[in-house]
Amino acid sequence: MTIKQLVLITVALIPTFSVADTYQGNTTIQSFSKAKKHMQRDIYTNKDHMETLYCGASFYKDKYIELPKGFTTEVHKKRTERWEAEHIIPAENFGRAFSEWREGNEVCVDRKGKDFKGRKCAEKANKEYRLMQSDLYNLYPAVGAVNATRQNYNFGMLANTSNNSYRTFGSCEMIIDSKGKKAQSPERSRGMIARTYMYFEAAYPKYKMSRQQRQLMEAWDKQYPVTKWECERSEKIEKVQGNKNPVLLSRCH
Repeated sequence: MTIKQLVLITVALIPTFSVADTYQGNTTIQSFSKAKKHMQRDIYTNKDHMETLYCGASFYKDKYIELPKGFTTEVHKKRTERWEAEHIIPAENFGRAFSEWREGNEVCVDRKGKDFKGRKCAEKANKEYRLMQSDLYNLYPAVGAVNATRQNYNFGMLANTSNNSYRTFGSCEMIIDSKGKKAQSPERSRGMIARTYMYFEAAYPKYKMSRQQRQLMEAWDKQYPVTKWECERSEKIEKVQGNKNPVLLSRCH
């Protein structure tokens, strides 16, 4: 048998797969409002799993929250009664990759004839943005006040010292550095956060992590293994949204 024949046989025996099928993002849900309804109706349906990502606050079918004992907040106090859909990768962080967000678009004109840009324009003018914004794998329930305080900050590790720019939430171990524009999430959430970042980068060519962010997410992924609920949640999302999460495929089976 010649070397050429051996190579051809070897190639034929290697299993093939479609990269597009393996690393496909959301292609079905274009409305953020609909995505939130799916969360409430199809994903968070078991009482044992109806709790917010960062603080572990229990919630009910009507989205009202039972705050954990010792939870406090100095800001956004009116947003502590119900959970909100938190983008793990903030909308602005991938939205700025779209020209409609940065510069606007000819269709982005309000009733007074004034041009607008930013999130509203990206939502109106770009289907790809709408799909990314509505991806259920990137959405988790969070106490509204925590969601609002985090804004568009990326995650990181903060110095373990008192700092006037740090926003804390009592017994909830979420810390947000408003000056440094960084958020340190509780350990309970870090594995899920890491694998969400990894999924989003794999599924959407427009989104890329920085080297520092990738190093942190890879470290969290190894330090905080996949949980049973994380796998169950992924299966629920696949049924609703249609695409698999490639990061969890081998971890959950």
